[in-house]
Amino acid sequence: MSIRWVCFVLFTVLVVGTAQAGWGTGWRQGGQERPADTLSVEEAGHLRYLREEEKLARDVYDRMYQVWGLPIFDNISSAEQRHMDAALQVISSYGLSDPAYLYAGEFSNGELQALYDSLEAQGRASQLEALLVGGLIEEVDMQDLHEMLAATDNGTLISLYEKLLCGSRNHLRAFVRQIENRGMVYEAQVLSQDKVDAIVDSSMERRCGARRSGRR
Repeated sequence: MSIRWVCFVLFTVLVVGTAQAGWGTGWRQGGQERPADTLSVEEAGHLRYLREEEKLARDVYDRMYQVWGLPIFDNISSAEQRHMDAALQVISSYGLSDPAYLYAGEFSNGELQALYDSLEAQGRASQLEALLVGGLIEEVDMQDLHEMLAATDNGTLISLYEKLLCGSRNHLRAFVRQIENRGMVYEAQVLSQDKVDAIVDSSMERRCGARRSGRR
């Protein structure tokens, strides 16, 4: 067997072995693990929007904590930061640019900018209005997440969306409890009343994101 043939065989084994090592788990670019599947234009748009939507929640709650000093806003703001981080991790894994601005209350998406300005003003009116703003944000988040779930079969996105849905359900429960402790009956603002009642009447969920969907 010639030396040239030996070199060719070794090279082939090396290339095939390297490719197989990445099959089924993703591929690497610049030393970073990348998901094996790619995103559609719609999925990428949803993911970028979600990143800023979670930022809106964090920024509004931070602002409400500054204004009213209620611990619920500080606690849930920290959770929203984790949601932002989770969205950014997926965004980065697909090589997408991060749409979120560094400064609080500033958004690249004009729709979210207008919504932030409106909710921040509403929340400054009273503690009760601030809590109602919290309920509204969580209902809107859940509505959007359900629409995003219906538009994808990507396992990575489904896992992220389900984790954030779990968190939003818990946040809604917490806001409604605070509102009802002030003697007001909470009425659904975006979702149907039946859906809101079903969430509020159920227990807080633990370990959001621990389960994985069987969908792909």
